Amino acid sequence: MELRYRILDPTGNITALAESPVGAAERQAAAAAIMQRHDDVEQVGFLNPEGEDGLPALQMAGGEFCGNATMCAAALLSLRCGGGDAVRLRVSGAGQPMEVKLCRTGDDSFRAELQMPPAIDITERAFAFEGLRGRLPLVRMEGISHMVVESPSPFFALLDDPETAERAVKAFCAELSADGLGLLFLEGEGQERRMTPLVYIPGSGTVFWENSCASGSAAVGMYLAAGNAAPKEVSLREPGGVLHVASDPTGTRLRGNVRLAASHIIEF
Repeated sequence: MELRYRILDPTGNITALAESPVGAAERQAAAAAIMQRHDDVEQVGFLNPEGEDGLPALQMAGGEFCGNATMCAAALLSLRCGGGDAVRLRVSGAGQPMEVKLCRTGDDSFRAELQMPPAIDITERAFAFEGLRGRLPLVRMEGISHMVVESPSPFFALLDDPETAERAVKAFCAELSADGLGLLFLEGEGQERRMTPLVYIPGSGTVFWENSCASGSAAVGMYLAAGNAAPKEVSLREPGGVLHVASDPTGTRLRGNVRLAASHIIEF
């Protein structure tokens, strides 16, 4: 079949969104075809401008929730419709419709703000893997979970051992029966920190050291706010750029940038 899709850059977390209708049975093959053609694509979503209830719908290839892809989809929908400073859509892994606020910054670029789904819970639990043992914060969200790994933890050594880290994230994801799992290596203190995200999505079979992770950034904001029992704002410098998070009892807001690149058509 012919597949039309668009490449987008949300803070370096390169995302492909399929604009052609693709049935559920064909999505894995379509995603694999796109990722085989583009080495820098970290995730693939399928965009339906008119979902079952009239709202646009975004379905990720692995069925997970992805904040960066959500902002990408909103930017693409706004561009199609000739503008609009807010877009509502349904996203896989999220029980309620999402709203993205947009500000046009160029012909094909936007500043986007997304109210993230709340955490299901924020706990701390013991983990063990190949001789490493310790307790880690776990933020469970709709559609994905995240483990925060700070430098005092013995697991922080995984940052310098990528192959072991990739085996670990897969093992932890299976242990937690999670839809997806991120290991978030967090460095620094204060309002500006560095984060390196490693994300595994079993539904699509992908494991990436991502250039940025929106849901992981939100998870860090939620974790820091819960630990301080106070509102928290933090700027996270990730390999692809900076994402800004503000978390308080009313919710967690994420702010980043989206750039739309070229459209493509392939046969698969």
